[in-house]
Amino acid sequence: MLDDFGDPDVLEMREVPDPAVGPDTVLIRVRAAGINPVDWKIRAGRLRGAFPHHTPLIPGWDVAGVVEAAGPAVTRFTVGDEVMAYARKDSVQHGTYAELVGVTETAVAPKPAALTFAQAGALPLAGLTAAQALTAVDGGPGDVVLVHAAAGGVGHLAVQIARARGATRVIGTASAGNHDFLRSLGAEPVEYGADLPARLEELVGGDGRVDVALDFVGGEALQQSPRLVRNPARHVSVVDPAVKEQGGRYVFVRPHGEQLAELGELAARGRLRVEVARELPLAEAARAHRLQEEGHVRGKLALLPG
Repeated sequence: MLDDFGDPDVLEMREVPDPAVGPDTVLIRVRAAGINPVDWKIRAGRLRGAFPHHTPLIPGWDVAGVVEAAGPAVTRFTVGDEVMAYARKDSVQHGTYAELVGVTETAVAPKPAALTFAQAGALPLAGLTAAQALTAVDGGPGDVVLVHAAAGGVGHLAVQIARARGATRVIGTASAGNHDFLRSLGAEPVEYGADLPARLEELVGGDGRVDVALDFVGGEALQQSPRLVRNPARHVSVVDPAVKEQGGRYVFVRPHGEQLAELGELAARGRLRVEVARELPLAEAARAHRLQEEGHVRGKLALLPG
């Protein structure tokens, strides 16, 4: 947790009272907490204009674990169930880098047996982001989909979800070292960069454009996207609201237990693989943040309470 915003060293381990269990709250004993870029941005104080922040503050919006207790209005879960959740709240204070976390029932989904706790803890935010981005531009059967930053936490899930929704082809930008990884997910890899439009034209032929473009990195990729899609309304960014000025869609992921359960079902059927690059003990949260800030992490990082 942290008392002041700053570099990773502001994070420290501390004993705090157990969370309260409200009427519709599921209290989860944490087995894994996924790491996301938003976590270090919160720690650095970059989101103070977007959400109320209260210190002392426990970061983390992703969790997988076992139900410890359930409020009297909870109907879908009981003590002992293995679950996962995107646990974002309206204010930032009581996060998932903890042993116990309370989550509203509507954000919780069953953990599929096909996923380890680390994988399940890494899935919610990134998986829902990918799914909601695809939904925003009606990505589905017959589409040729371009995924920017396809080897990253959100991108590698978007590749698989697009395939599961019936995309004819999925093309993913990544550095050369991640091209085999993308092929293993069912994507056609292409290097990103200023000459991406020309390389995409060689790859797809015809007018050199795709049906859908998903931006998970911003910057140059976002600027290129309107030229790469047949209909500019079918490019979406989860990074920069400026995408709307280009005629595209902006998505900020929302907690949604039912959608998360659907992703769990894909995993159970072997259609969705969650790549966890590294598992670290909760005490090494500062190290995990440094790794995340350095970038180029394939898939996700996860923290495991000791």
